[in-house]
Amino acid sequence: MKIIIGNGFDVHAFAEGRDLILGGVKIPFEKGLAGHSDADVLTHAIIDSILSPCGCGDIGQMFPDSDNQYKDINSIYLLTIAYKKVKEAGYRIINSDSVIACEKPKILPYVDSMKQRLSDAFSNEVPPESIGIKGKTTEKLGFIGRGEGIAVWTVTLLERLS
Repeated sequence: MKIIIGNGFDVHAFAEGRDLILGGVKIPFEKGLAGHSDADVLTHAIIDSILSPCGCGDIGQMFPDSDNQYKDINSIYLLTIAYKKVKEAGYRIINSDSVIACEKPKILPYVDSMKQRLSDAFSNEVPPESIGIKGKTTEKLGFIGRGEGIAVWTVTLLERLS
């Protein structure tokens, strides 16, 4: 058995006139996030954490923002594609754990829904209880503390099957 650890990070600035999508869940908030896709910063960090350790590149290589087919695309859909690539490379996800750093909105009311959406994207092969999501503030420090955007750090444990 070969265990590997994946590390993902993403950050997006807030933007007017967009929906706020985190982990595939639309969260009521006065701003969304700027980005080429739906700017789902949580899902983007998870995608990087599963692709890179398996030798499958990263989100920017697989879904470049220079390609208009990914304009405003649903990031959960991108996660399903990335997950298939990881499985084809001979890996399975044991668990994934993410920290969402933002002052607002509060994340806790949406965590269970996010876990379910992510589990669905993993073909329910990674149960919601194996997906960790927590919201943290930066105590009003830095760009996050000033309410300018959201950052996410993700660690994923994977197992090589062959």
